[in-house]
This record gives sequence, C-alpha cells and structure tokens, in this order.
Amino acid sequence: MQPTPPSATAALPRRVVVREMGLRDGLQSVATLVPTAAKIEWVRAAYDAGEREIEVGSFVPPKLLPQLADTAEVLAFAQTLPGLRATVLVPNLKGAQRALEAKAEMMLLPLSASHAHSLANLRKTPDDVVAEIARIRAERDASGAKTRIEVGISTAFGCTIQGEVAPGEVVRLVQAVLDLGVDAVSLADTVGYADPAMVSRLFERVLKVAGDKLAAGHFHDTRGLGLANCYAALQLGIARLDACSAGIGGCPHAPGASGNVATEDLTYMLHSMSVETGLDFDKLLALRAKIVQWLAGEPTHGTIWKTGLPKTMKVAAHA
Repeated sequence: MQPTPPSATAALPRRVVVREMGLRDGLQSVATLVPTAAKIEWVRAAYDAGEREIEVGSFVPPKLLPQLADTAEVLAFAQTLPGLRATVLVPNLKGAQRALEAKAEMMLLPLSASHAHSLANLRKTPDDVVAEIARIRAERDASGAKTRIEVGISTAFGCTIQGEVAPGEVVRLVQAVLDLGVDAVSLADTVGYADPAMVSRLFERVLKVAGDKLAAGHFHDTRGLGLANCYAALQLGIARLDACSAGIGGCPHAPGASGNVATEDLTYMLHSMSVETGLDFDKLLALRAKIVQWLAGEPTHGTIWKTGLPKTMKVAAHA
C-alpha cells in the first residue's frame, strides 16, 4: 500500500505579510510624477486597508529617479502611523546615511546576482556591492541606530542582460552578506524568468544557508507566473511576499522587466486558500482605483479587480 502523500497545503504559513512595494518599485519605472500629497494619501489608504509593511521610497539622487525625490517626506508621514514598518531602498552608503538620519525602521539594499545587471544598475560589480554593504553595516552600528538591514538579491533567477545566473552565485552572495551580519535576505525574480520549480530549488538551497534570515520573496508577473511562484515560496514556509498595487513596476535597468505581482491578486489567492493577511479586499480595490487615476495613461496590471470576489468568498468575508 502506498503511503498517503502529504497535503500540498499542509506546509503553507497560516499568516502572510504582503509587503507593499508600489511607492518605490512600482513608481521607479513610470514616467508620471505622483505628487507628494497623493503618495501620503496612498500610504494612509494602504494602512487603512490593513497593510503594515510598506516600502515608501528610495534614497537615490533625485536626478536619477525624480519620482522618488520626496522619499523623506513620505517616510516621515508613514512613521506617524502606529504599527507600520516603513522601509526604504538604499543603493549606497550615502543613501544609507540619509535613511539612518531619517530613522528608517528598515533599509533594503539591492545586490544583483548578475554581474551585467549590477554594473547597469549600480555601476559596481556584485563583490563591490558586498564591500559597500559592509561599510553600510559599520555605519549603522557606529550610529547606534536600530535600523534593520535586509539585502535583496535581485536577478536571482536570470537576467535579461546577462542571461543565466548560476544558483551557486546566488548562494555565495547570500553567504557573503550573512557573514557581514545583515539582518535578513530576500530573493527577487527581477525580470520574471522564474518558474515554480526554479523557485523551489533556489529557495531550498538558500534556506540551508540562511534559515529564518531568508525573509521574503519578490516576484514579477512579466510572463504570467508571478502567483505560481509565490505559491512555490509559500510551500517552503516563506511568510512575507512583495507586491505592488495595480501590478505596477519593474526595473529601469533591466530591459523587459515589467509588472510586479498585483497586491490585490496575491491577497485574493491567499484569502482563497484561508491564509490570513489582515488586509481588507474592498479597501485594496478602492486604493487601486485611486492609483490608476494618479497614473493615468500608464500601464497597470492585475485580474481580480475586473471580476470581483466569487460569491463563496463574499459570503465568507461578510459572515
């Protein structure tokens, strides 16, 4: 008699944090400038919808990304909301110093596993970036700040410039930054090359090195596999997933990288599987409608907003 196979959903986390990236990863690749007042309204609406982790911007030179020039102001507002972890992306030591001055709770440092993408994005090799991360960690410690450091390994599943990215290189870089004493790492499918089997294999390898310091998965829906890749990460116990309202975003230095997993679609999938998020679906859709107005003419993505919840979920949601 064959043993009964384990349930495919048995290992799923009971609760997942959907980390909203729209204000940074979403806006960095669109031409439309969203006013600061609208961004503050965005943060407030996301908070009201139950979001408790939001990447509010990036401390990069305004001439490079004018869309994010008001990050300090948006961060300052976000820090007034109780229980909200407002995070920022920083590409270098100068950006980290600004994040520390602003008392950011967490800064996300990008480290590309692709040599070619790293040069295009940061004008540094991956190992140069590791050395910069060491300086940032030393600066953080010397300042006495409590700001946490997460390193996001971008192009972990492939690169539109370089092509293949060796899994062993991803593991090497993860180990290098963990040796520096960073607080967490995450894996990003920056260009939408991953499939669920690739996600399972790479996350399994990195979990052996990072354990519970592997904090999140970041997937793009460029080729329609974003939610499937999220599910593969969930099956390995990953309980924090990045997403963007209205599925906006991409990487301006990675040709063809477009469309993050839509916050609304990911939330729908999780709720449908009885995974808690603390998010209010109706409020997420209302926020999406505002974002579409602010980004009039820009491409947006996602599916569930077109159809709404199925009757079975509507009954459950209002029971």
